[in-house]
Amino acid sequence: MAQHNDIGKAGENLAKTYLVKNGYTILETNYRYKKAEIDIIATKENILAIIEVKTRTSTAFGEPESFVNNKKIKLILEATNAFIESKNLDYEVSLDIISILIGAETEINHITNAYYFF
Repeated sequence: MAQHNDIGKAGENLAKTYLVKNGYTILETNYRYKKAEIDIIATKENILAIIEVKTRTSTAFGEPESFVNNKKIKLILEATNAFIESKNLDYEVSLDIISILIGAETEINHITNAYYFF
């Protein structure tokens, strides 16, 4: 597996641990729908959190969360709708990003409602 894949998997594992420690229940990981993938789908109280995890080892090219572009957001929205319909869910939806910077110290930034339907 390529190093960037290893870093991505490590980031997703850190994100799952962070979410569980903060009261979330993980429903699915790496949910795929057509060309889209949702890294983590979790719930907390009446919120369905759709979480994109971005992990980097440096901010030389920007903060990890800055790598979520409009194309990715559209794909996530499509997959979110499919997931909700397939499970017949009735939750408030939060589209989140967990930004992870792995270095001498690991930094985790959970951005709730990071982007909105458009």
